[in-house]
Amino acid sequence: MTLDEADPKGLVRESYAIEGITAPECRSIFIDWALSLPAGITAAQAIPTLLATYGQPAHPMTAVLSQGLDQPPEPQRRGGRAGRFNRG
Repeated sequence: MTLDEADPKGLVRESYAIEGITAPECRSIFIDWALSLPAGITAAQAIPTLLATYGQPAHPMTAVLSQGLDQPPEPQRRGGRAGRFNRG
């Protein structure tokens, strides 16, 4: 994957250039970046390219991108009436 495909608007590149950027700001940029990906490219496909290009161990965006590769938690049973009755 090319860098232009992985970061079409340069949002991640710019986040690494901002001095003093915080983790909450990086998460906001991450959402904007994920929404700007071209059709057919997922965040999980693009993140390794970004980490290989920009990844700096102490930067908050590196942590946010790394978390983007984590698997979501398994769904758990809902409580209350909806959890007790089978909808089928």
